Amino acid sequence: MASANQAGETPRGEYPRPQFTRQDWLCLNGRWQFEIDFGDSGIERGVRDRELTGAITVPFCPESELSGVGNVDFLNAVWYRRDVAIPAAWEGRTVLLHFQAVDYDATVWVNGVEVARHRGGFSPFTCDLGGVAGPGTKATIVVRARDLKGRAKPGGKQSTSYANRGCHYTRTTGIWQSVWMEPVNAAHMRRPRLTPDVGNGTITVDVPLGGRRPAMVVRARLSDGDGECAAAEVAVRDFSPRLVLTIPEGKRRPWSIEDPHLYDIALELVDADGTVLDSAETYAGLRSITIDGKKVLINGESVFQRLVLDQGYYPDGILTAPSDEALKKDIELSMAAGFNGARLHQKVFEERFLYHADKMGYLVWGEFADWGIDRSSPEATYVTQWLEVLERDYSHPSIVGWCPLNETAQPIPDEIPGLDDVTKAMFLATKAMDTTRPVLDTSGYSHRVSVADVYDCHDYQQDPAKFKENQAGLADGKPFTNGPADRPWSIHYRGQPYFVSEFGGIWWNAELAAAAAAQKGGRQDSWGYGERVKDLEEFYVRFEGLCGVLLDDPDMFAYCYTQLTDVYQEQNGIYHFDRSPKFDMARINAAQTKKAAIE
Repeated sequence: MASANQAGETPRGEYPRPQFTRQDWLCLNGRWQFEIDFGDSGIERGVRDRELTGAITVPFCPESELSGVGNVDFLNAVWYRRDVAIPAAWEGRTVLLHFQAVDYDATVWVNGVEVARHRGGFSPFTCDLGGVAGPGTKATIVVRARDLKGRAKPGGKQSTSYANRGCHYTRTTGIWQSVWMEPVNAAHMRRPRLTPDVGNGTITVDVPLGGRRPAMVVRARLSDGDGECAAAEVAVRDFSPRLVLTIPEGKRRPWSIEDPHLYDIALELVDADGTVLDSAETYAGLRSITIDGKKVLINGESVFQRLVLDQGYYPDGILTAPSDEALKKDIELSMAAGFNGARLHQKVFEERFLYHADKMGYLVWGEFADWGIDRSSPEATYVTQWLEVLERDYSHPSIVGWCPLNETAQPIPDEIPGLDDVTKAMFLATKAMDTTRPVLDTSGYSHRVSVADVYDCHDYQQDPAKFKENQAGLADGKPFTNGPADRPWSIHYRGQPYFVSEFGGIWWNAELAAAAAAQKGGRQDSWGYGERVKDLEEFYVRFEGLCGVLLDDPDMFAYCYTQLTDVYQEQNGIYHFDRSPKFDMARINAAQTKKAAIE
């Protein structure tokens, strides 16, 4: 992959879309002009058409230290501006301008022409610069990102008050993932959808196309470390040609936790004269996920999913990892503690994180950052945003399940108008986009879809004995559910695979505990769940006891411990916020790695 900016010279300069790569591209991260528009009056004041007064380092949000701005107040609107010299070597091709994520409501102008509007802070969008700016010319890019205070939006854990509080954290406004360009021909490929079939040893490749020419052909070549082992081609007769790559039996190597094998796939779009119009590379894993009673099988084997809640926050970058290596390190830290996967919580993670998970054999549950939406509103733009996420992430073998919503509450069917419809819409959208993975209608609280593939609860009971009592009903088909027992909080459990998707959250900060003890019960400005442990040994005993209850349950297919790291005032992580260790990882690991009863 050739770029005028190399990763070592540009902040977050690595290729941002690793599962669909082209040779030519240009990273636009780095220094941009910047201005805060507190009153969202920039259009009226002519901000769009002039130089801006400040500067920022993209892709870091203006609330973060790494951006060079560090303003954590409410930023109703922010403006970005940058002049870009488009490489003349791209002559004859159309330029695409990509934004991996902008929070929340973005408008983009290039050379004074509006080229895109996008709503949603967690999904990518693309601006086609055809007829606006081309190779060998200058493109003046202007971006306005609006994030109006008090407006309902999917924001995840971003605080709706000025300060951080409880489990709500510093906000993110504007550009927070990579900005980049690439050239394509008028006829070109778009992101492929890769669907493995372990039983038949095939990988199906659907290739959506942009632009049309007569008699085009799409070719695919699959290879492993020893060279090419499968190939296919198909004439273009519709908008998304399908190729089936059949892997020879001797070359079939399933993707798993123990052996996360990936096949490389080279794609070409060829015209009637044999001219290559577009070429790109991707990769796939041969992996299946199925359900057998209360078991969730990976490649036909029961695998207990020892998940950790990962919120993906960083002290200096907030939602943006300071480096690509930091994304990889979080997975390494999790695995060192004995987890084999994560529930990516209230955030759509960067694609680079999923790339590392694919390579490292790390299981992932994808989730939408739905906190902050108005579930009583008929506006359903967040369903569109979720569909964009599913399109982006469908082909990653590390993703083993989807969770569109988190902690919905519906004690009386009509108390929150439309919640049933929203829950069903998000569930059905997920199932329509992906028939290969289990879907949880909502994590914890009000389950409203009777045909959801799995069922769960959140249980932060801190006493292992009482925790075991809470979960004992699962054996009789009456599992623990969140909410009042005397109200129609959720539909009845129907025997699906079941897991406790949030538990633990044990508060521990040695420094704060020592300071409080010295002050004889002085205030501790941090929190975790339930009664705090008194010392480190009590933490280990509680952690081992809680994990043991779920590992010993033959009807439990997984768990998710809260959480991987401390996040600001929330001091219940396995690691500190700066990723330094809090505990003896060998002991934490040992508590989790014993064989689970369901395996």
